[in-house]
Amino acid sequence: MKFRSQLSGLLLVVAAALALSACDKKDKKVDEPAELTDIASPTVRIDKVWGASVGGGGKKMRLGLGIAVTGDRLYAAGMDGEIAAFDLKNGHQLWRTKTKLELTGGTGANENLVVVGSADGQVLALSAADGSERWRSSVRGEILSAPAVAAKEVVVRTVDGKLRALAAVDGAEMWTTEQQIPRLTLRGAATPVVAGDLAISGFDNGRVLAVNVADGSTVWDSPVSPAHGRTELDRLNDIDAAVKVLGEDVFVVGYQGRAAMLALDSGQVWWAKDVSSYRGVDVDDSQMYISTSQGTLTAFTRRTGQQVWENPVLKNRSLSAPAVAGEYVVVADLDGYVHYFDRATGELAGRAKTSGDRVTNPPLAVGDVVYVITDKGEIVAFRGTPVTSQAAKSEAPAAPAPAPAPASGG
Repeated sequence: MKFRSQLSGLLLVVAAALALSACDKKDKKVDEPAELTDIASPTVRIDKVWGASVGGGGKKMRLGLGIAVTGDRLYAAGMDGEIAAFDLKNGHQLWRTKTKLELTGGTGANENLVVVGSADGQVLALSAADGSERWRSSVRGEILSAPAVAAKEVVVRTVDGKLRALAAVDGAEMWTTEQQIPRLTLRGAATPVVAGDLAISGFDNGRVLAVNVADGSTVWDSPVSPAHGRTELDRLNDIDAAVKVLGEDVFVVGYQGRAAMLALDSGQVWWAKDVSSYRGVDVDDSQMYISTSQGTLTAFTRRTGQQVWENPVLKNRSLSAPAVAGEYVVVADLDGYVHYFDRATGELAGRAKTSGDRVTNPPLAVGDVVYVITDKGEIVAFRGTPVTSQAAKSEAPAAPAPAPAPASGG
């Protein structure tokens, strides 16, 4: 059984690599990233609040190493094994722990624990207070997304289609459930979300599963993005991003599939639209925002799914998931640029830049501050302030277009 599991995991990785390679070859021929142009009159002033790093340079394989915020702290992890806590307001480092793990999934946190996962299926839990190790456990599967940390459970999704809960107190396995996944999938795994007494996750078969977080029993199992097409590439329909839960509604999007709103209690699909994305969504009181796989940013009404606006100015720039921050929706791209769009109109309002490395994982907004982590582990906090007068516009920092750069694959 162990050999079969390892072989299955290897086949998934090989299949994903072949799929991405095929996409990359096609992209390089006909789908060059859109060139950035000057923003003549920015309507948002973007200031860098602070910067830090957790390292992790080297190969980039769509790792799920995002950031987490709990209270007044931000937690982050790098591929090289470093995990750190920072003061949310000023970036002051509170603690840093060096592990010997090749980290690939994180960061999950609550007020007590910070939890990450590794390429070889190790789940490591640290004290949120000082970074000391609490426990580690093996789940026998590669982890490419952040664990969800609840009061009594840590929920982990592995690339082999399994969803597991570990006891928050000691890492002992509490339950396991799984979905059948296709032979060919994108490289990635959705981050599970805990909402009340439910653990919710999307899977590579286009389904969203909700289970009781205490015992793993299925509450609902909804097909959101059914596969279609003749070839295995055409039938890719992964849900690789976390669902977004707001009130009694669940919002989700899949690759070559659909965006949908589901009922939290039953999984009933209230509406669905044909949209392709492997990055994910964000939602405010009235709209749902999606970074599509083609690199357009699109807004839909929350209640009906009607398209409000679409902006293709960043086409093929491999956008991150969007993040709602004040009056803006923010995305980052393959060259480390961070773009602010007006939520109401979809117009590009301003632009800032990290060190220039790709941003794969979602930005995280807390109030009017957006926190971004690049694939090399650089963390930057930006504050966007609306430009409300002609005088203020003249003082806004320039947003020049970068020099043309060679296309990046992936």
